[in-house]
Amino acid sequence: MSTAMTATIDPVTLTVIEKGLGQVCNEMDMVHEKTSFSPVISEAYDRSNGIYGLEDGRLIAQGALGLPIFVGVMQETTRCVIEECPNLGPGDIIIVNDPYRGGTHLMDVKMVQPFFYKGKRWCYLSNAGHWPDTGGMVPGGFSSTATEIHQEGLRIPPVKIVDAGTMNEDMVKLILANIRIPDERIGDIKAQIAALNKGAERLTALLDRYGAEEVSAAIEELQNRAERMMRAKIRSIPDGIYKGLAYMDSDGVVNEPLEIHVDMTVRGDQVYVSLARSSKPCAGPMNSVWASTVSAVYLAFKHVFPEVPINAGCFRPITVEQPKGTFLFAEYPRPVAGCAAEVSQRVMESMFTALAHAVPQRLFGAPAGTSGNLNISGVDPETGHPYVMYYFSGGGYGGWWDGDGISNGCSTIGISKSQPVEILEQRYPVRFEHYNLREGSGGAGKHRGGFGVNYRIRLLRGTAKVSFLMDHGKFGPPGILGGEPGATNQIVISQSGRESTPEHASKADDIALVAGDWIEVRTPGGGGYGDPSEREESDADRDRRNGYFDTEATRSA
Repeated sequence: MSTAMTATIDPVTLTVIEKGLGQVCNEMDMVHEKTSFSPVISEAYDRSNGIYGLEDGRLIAQGALGLPIFVGVMQETTRCVIEECPNLGPGDIIIVNDPYRGGTHLMDVKMVQPFFYKGKRWCYLSNAGHWPDTGGMVPGGFSSTATEIHQEGLRIPPVKIVDAGTMNEDMVKLILANIRIPDERIGDIKAQIAALNKGAERLTALLDRYGAEEVSAAIEELQNRAERMMRAKIRSIPDGIYKGLAYMDSDGVVNEPLEIHVDMTVRGDQVYVSLARSSKPCAGPMNSVWASTVSAVYLAFKHVFPEVPINAGCFRPITVEQPKGTFLFAEYPRPVAGCAAEVSQRVMESMFTALAHAVPQRLFGAPAGTSGNLNISGVDPETGHPYVMYYFSGGGYGGWWDGDGISNGCSTIGISKSQPVEILEQRYPVRFEHYNLREGSGGAGKHRGGFGVNYRIRLLRGTAKVSFLMDHGKFGPPGILGGEPGATNQIVISQSGRESTPEHASKADDIALVAGDWIEVRTPGGGGYGDPSEREESDADRDRRNGYFDTEATRSA
């Protein structure tokens, strides 16, 4: 679209079209949420829907309640579908979860639908939903000991799940035959398809109202404006080279830390990011595919400059070098179960550390930085039905320049929420015996970090296996400007009255439980901001009154 054309769009129309595109995605999110069978989608919102460009899949709009990590990931997914499936027609929908084709872990299943307007392909509608299980050697897919992708579950290349408006029943049968709890998965499949169809309906109405040419011009102008805004923000960062470092506990197989090194060069209104000095590819599932790695870099900037609108334009000033030869550029057949939920958050933490040297007035102590992925699976003897319960939990946010960190915040990569314990207790043979703030877990500072949570799940009947893939069990979320780190992730398992902790601190597979056994998780607090000795006495008094610290801890804060 020409510059002259975009210049003719009046501000009111531009804003209305911008909000209209967002509303299309929001309605897709709502349909996806309300029709899904899995609590992780219907209750926790672990999904995303968006509109993507015709030529290369670049982001046009995404739902306000979609997971931010999918901002970059879904661009890569859609681009790969465009390249591999160039002849899609009206009513076709592609399903794909291949991590090496613009994906994340296998549980994030994407669907891509070409959108036609008046007989011409106009854009793509895409979505992603976290399926609680896609097969593999560990129920739920979060195996911490997998050494190749085939152990993690069913890998689906871009194939048609809907052909000219008709469900591909053979493909559905193949998928359901290779995963646990097929009755639940078919509901999730139909929910994603319904969301895409709703998007096509609402986008058609928008184009009918304003015209395809006017909407195309608005999209170009909105992306150009986002680019200009991001460039202006980058110019506020002093030119220079900034370095950041973050650690993963282990890869789940080799009990040694993994390092994520960021070398960031700021030059005028452009940023260049290199991760080339990070650890080599690892044996376990903490490798990260390119789509997840680059999306984490983009998302880090969005955290620092949240006022910049989300579309492809805001990414243009950010150049990320592909970190080939590191665990942040996974290639077949490397296992990748932890890439989106865990590794991406360490990439962001390293980015935050680097930016803290440059613009401390915009930064904060590190957040908890782990999704706390927990799976409990078995057969409920009361119903005779198998189950796979997937759960993730919140943690503390870091202290910032104007206050203490939020307690029990969601993961850095998403705006999803923990599922209500009442829903989980209704569906699965478990009881949450307590669920409370983890007092004292925030890192000390002028502004302390927020608190993590402490919860215990007891198995009520039958036998089960518990697996978890988390992080920050050895290294607490770091503070900045003299702030102290938050508490580490802690996990305790009780089997027949005997308590133990996992060898890898935050990762383990297939731990056997019998009725009465329990697992307790204590999630990390956020890092502190500034020198603890500069904390206002009134803030310390408030913490004492609220019972957040014992006397000694409060004094040291």
